[in-house]
Amino acid sequence: MDSFRKQLDALMGANRNGDVQEVQRKFSDRDVCRLYLAGLCPHDLFQLTRMDLGVCPKIHSLQLRKEYNEQTKQCYNRELEECLEKHVLECDRKIQRALKRIEEDDVNAATAIAVSEVTRSSEALEYTRQIKEKLRIAENLELEGKTDDKIRVMGEVEALRSTRADRQALSLLEAFNKDRALLLQGNAPPLAPLPYMPFPPDARTQDMIKEKLNKAEVLGEQGLVDEAQKTLEEAEALKKLVSRYDMAPDPNKVLQQDARATDQKLRVCDICGAYLSIYDSDRRLADHFGGKLHLGYMRIREKLGELRVIFRMIASSSAFQL
Repeated sequence: MDSFRKQLDALMGANRNGDVQEVQRKFSDRDVCRLYLAGLCPHDLFQLTRMDLGVCPKIHSLQLRKEYNEQTKQCYNRELEECLEKHVLECDRKIQRALKRIEEDDVNAATAIAVSEVTRSSEALEYTRQIKEKLRIAENLELEGKTDDKIRVMGEVEALRSTRADRQALSLLEAFNKDRALLLQGNAPPLAPLPYMPFPPDARTQDMIKEKLNKAEVLGEQGLVDEAQKTLEEAEALKKLVSRYDMAPDPNKVLQQDARATDQKLRVCDICGAYLSIYDSDRRLADHFGGKLHLGYMRIREKLGELRVIFRMIASSSAFQL
C-alpha cells in the first residue's frame, strides 16, 4: 500500500487530495533522501520485483532536489557513488556465479552476453536520449503543478521504452542467430546421442513438459540457477518417457532431436545478470529489456558512469590549478 501511495505522490504530488499540510523543509534536513537529491535512489528502481527494496523511509521531493542542484556543489555525489557501487558489485558477483554454474554443465555455454555492446546502436542511443529528455520535461511539469501534462509525457516515455526494448531485442536476436547457426553447422562440441523418439509425447506428457519449461524460465529470471537447471533436466527426462516402437530410426528426425537438445543453451546478461536462451523469441527478449530489473541495473550503471566522469573532471581541474 505504501508503495502505491508513494507512486501517486511522485506522479500527482503529496497534496493531491488537498488534505496534507505542507511542511517547509530544507534539502539538508535529516529526513530527506540524499541519494534522491544526488540523482537516483535505488528504492525507486525495483518496485514489485524480487529485488524490491521497499519504500524509501526518507522524503523524495523534486523541489528540494532542484534547490540542492542550485545551491550546492553536488556534496552528496560521493555517497551516491558508494551506494551504486555496492549494487553493481553485487550484480557482477551474481553474474560470475551464474557463469561458473553454467560452465560446470557446458564450458562453451558459459558466456556473458555483452548486451551493453550488442544493443548499443545509434537508434537505441537516440531512444535513450529522448527518454532522458522526456523525463526532464516531466520533472519540470511536476514542479509547475501540471499533473495532466506530466501524465501525458510519462505515457510517451513508456512508449519510447517499449520501442527501444523491441529494437534491442532484434539486435540481440541477431547475435543469438549466429550462435544457433554455429550449433547447426557443427562448430560446437558434438552432442551426446539421444534415444530415438518415433512419436511425440502424449498430450498429458506435453502439458507436463510445458509446465516444467515455464517454471524453469521463471526460476532463471529469479536467479535460481540450480533449480532452473534441475527443472530443465526434468523436462528433458519427460521428453524421453514415451512408448518405444521397433522401427528404423529416421536420420532427419534424429537430427531434429539433436537440435532440440540445444534449446536451453543459456547466456547471461552482463547488465542485470538474467538468464537468456539463444532460442528465446524476440518477444521474450523485448520483455527482458523492458523489465524493471534490467532497466533498474541499466540506470544504476549509467548513473555510476556519469558520476565517475564528473569526479575525473574535478580531479583534472584540481591538478591543472596546482
